[in-house]
Amino acid sequence: MSGPVEVRDFLLQHESRDTALNFGNGGVPAQRSGETSRVSDEQVRRAQLAVARSAQSVEDCRELLDMLGLAPGEDGIPPVRR
Repeated sequence: MSGPVEVRDFLLQHESRDTALNFGNGGVPAQRSGETSRVSDEQVRRAQLAVARSAQSVEDCRELLDMLGLAPGEDGIPPVRR
């Protein structure tokens, strides 16, 4: 590729192709086929840390973690991991 215009055109072409693959008619995401992806322990830990850093207080943090399904349940496993 010889310049930024060609790079931009290339990226736009692939972006529109990827959008068409991921979305059905009307811009609504298509249903996933096959097995759903699982949330890893590392992803949960990083999400918990991000919420904790942004929380205004301990109660705010607790409430946000609970709303997002990141707070461990009675079995010690957050709902996003079930």
